[in-house]
Amino acid sequence: MLGVFAEFERAMIQQRIKAGLERAKGQGRRLGRKPIPPITLRKVEGYLSAGKSVRDAARLAGVSIGIAHRVKQSVAA
Repeated sequence: MLGVFAEFERAMIQQRIKAGLERAKGQGRRLGRKPIPPITLRKVEGYLSAGKSVRDAARLAGVSIGIAHRVKQSVAA
């Protein structure tokens, strides 16, 4: 019996979350992470083209190593 109530409560929570997200989208709010400024991506490109390692380029530009890897892949492509 408790399982039935738990499922019902979970479904109600999901509905409220979806309704809130739809309302936010309708109001024009941007959802998710903020985009990385293009100037920061160009800094990473510059550090990588200057021969810096991915870790050093990420640290110097103030971004994550994953972002620096992504920039490196886009430059190579």
